[in-house]
Amino acid sequence: MTSAFAPGNISCIFKIIPHADATRMHSLGMGFTVKEGVTVTVSPQQETELRFNGAAIHFPTVQAVVEKLAGDAAHRAQTEVSITSPLPLGCGFGLSGAAALATAYALNEQLGLGKTAEELAMIAHVAEVENRTGLGDVCSQYHGGFLVKLQEGAPLVAERLPISEQPIYYRYFGPIQTSEVLGNPEQVTRINQAADAALATLRTLSRTEPRPELLTACFEVSKQFSVQSGLLSDARVIKTIAKSEANGGVASMIMLGNGVFSTHDFDGAVETQLCINPARLIS
Repeated sequence: MTSAFAPGNISCIFKIIPHADATRMHSLGMGFTVKEGVTVTVSPQQETELRFNGAAIHFPTVQAVVEKLAGDAAHRAQTEVSITSPLPLGCGFGLSGAAALATAYALNEQLGLGKTAEELAMIAHVAEVENRTGLGDVCSQYHGGFLVKLQEGAPLVAERLPISEQPIYYRYFGPIQTSEVLGNPEQVTRINQAADAALATLRTLSRTEPRPELLTACFEVSKQFSVQSGLLSDARVIKTIAKSEANGGVASMIMLGNGVFSTHDFDGAVETQLCINPARLIS
């Protein structure tokens, strides 16, 4: 029995970089990891079985990681993959990427495959791309922290901004299907146009000296992106952002989910912690 942890990730801005090769398709943008995440425990089993918080689950992204790594074992291994998390699936916390990455770390150790952390992260990333569940979460969870991704063609390259661990407040109202967004050409075009403007600002911010208001500046860029991309459309999210701003906070929309994150507490919010720790083995 082996366990691994990967943090949840809140994506603030993203630009879709398409490519026929899944190892080259990814996203540029900005996001940050949080203290909560996914713990995966793998153990030998007669038949491969996936569970999320105790219940059997159909999880193609994780299944793809299992098939890749179990197939690399000397004898094709069957395993139980037990996934636990306090965070909800499908609401913009990158749980598919976290589950895929933690599963890769745990299986690599359990089966003695000897793959590097970078190799495992790429396996998890490819599983996300091929199953249309994400494009950039694995990169963030592999590194940990408040990250910007500005290098096209390099899915696992990111720069950590000098933003310290601190409380962040969020509220989610419901999921957005990532596959539906990625499969809509008109939506993708609008997202990427908005992202280009945001990325230009991020390149400037990433070169500035560390300062207390850097987090606020990043969240403001995220809010602008959410509006210009057309993704900010849920009335509950719009109203919650406005209330947070009225109370002195800086808030934006969780990508991709009908949810809000903010620098300040607000009605119905849950407190989390911006965390710099990356995915890792536990035991």
